Amino acid sequence: MKKLPIGIQTFSKLIKNDCLYVDKTQHIAELIQAGDYLFLSRPRRFGKSLLVSTLSEIFAGNKELFQGLYIYDHIEWQPHPVIVIDFNGISFNDEQVFKASLSSFLDNVADEHEIVRSKTFVKDKFAELIKKIAKKTHQKVVILIDEYDKPIVNYIDDIKKAAKNREIIRDFLGVLKYSDAFLRFVFLTGVSKFARVSIFSDLNNLRDITLSPQFVTLLGYTQNELESYFDQRLQNLCFELGIKKAQLLAKIKIWYDGYSWDAKHQVYNPYSILNLFTEQQFDNYWFASGTPTFLIRLIKKNAYEATALENKKVSKLVFDSYDIDNMNVFVLLFQTGYLTLTQIDKKGRTPQYLLNYPNLEVKEAFITHLFASFTQNGLEEIQPAAEEVNVTL
Repeated sequence: MKKLPIGIQTFSKLIKNDCLYVDKTQHIAELIQAGDYLFLSRPRRFGKSLLVSTLSEIFAGNKELFQGLYIYDHIEWQPHPVIVIDFNGISFNDEQVFKASLSSFLDNVADEHEIVRSKTFVKDKFAELIKKIAKKTHQKVVILIDEYDKPIVNYIDDIKKAAKNREIIRDFLGVLKYSDAFLRFVFLTGVSKFARVSIFSDLNNLRDITLSPQFVTLLGYTQNELESYFDQRLQNLCFELGIKKAQLLAKIKIWYDGYSWDAKHQVYNPYSILNLFTEQQFDNYWFASGTPTFLIRLIKKNAYEATALENKKVSKLVFDSYDIDNMNVFVLLFQTGYLTLTQIDKKGRTPQYLLNYPNLEVKEAFITHLFASFTQNGLEEIQPAAEEVNVTL
């Protein structure tokens, strides 16, 4: 069996280390043809960074890495200069630090491409860099931006700081629209989709594919992918737990399936699945990788009951107008992966989205932390009560 790629977000490293890769390259080939400016929102640890890395290798023309995968002989391999901007590696403690970190990043990219710089301000530097790289290489530039909203989401409960970071990001991204003549492809990922008027006002040609039916299974594992790519590991886990395959599949589905962006197709959380087969036991892997402290505070601040987080109807208008100045807790819970789409009502003029917990992992852990926060009791006291609540999932 191939090694499980836990913690590996670099496509070339994954392939060269002979790790398991669930082939998503047919979706990626379609993605490349879907438009020149695209945005995708997905929760943390859902494979966004690996997708960005995969796109980077494709546009760099590294065809040999994709041997045996769908895309290998389904696209024209044309190398392009690629700039990958990962906001996980950008400092944004305050306004000046944020600007300085972006400026330093652009300087490093310029040095890599041996570009002579003449601009001082971040926005001007970015525009100059794109133009000069395109002219030097005689190829249009590919821009891949991972976790664009991290400087905002990290300060979601500090509106003043989040707003300042939002303005810096808007100014920075605005460069892309008037650099169109030098760009081949622009792709942004993030956890949250903020309103176009606040972040993407200058980049209003960006297509949001978050809820696009064509790409609902682009990230995450489908039922078929789980059973085909992990067949041997499923058999091993059956032996370890002493249960039949049908029982095991049913249990995995209850624990880790259920994420949906169209209320029709469901996917498994890839991080939880990889950890399940590594540790050989069921546990709250995804939830434990990032406790939602700020979300708990927002729920307490708005005095929502725990039961109000289920079967919650939210208008599409709220999704489209969502911003840090107009915070909707339920939209944020959906975007961050704690709630998911279970039904879309299109009978009225505006679609209504029904939100629910995606699976047992999320529901049990979230309710446990919510109860602990409201009662001030320790998690060890809350856990039994939370499990009683969750048996109805």
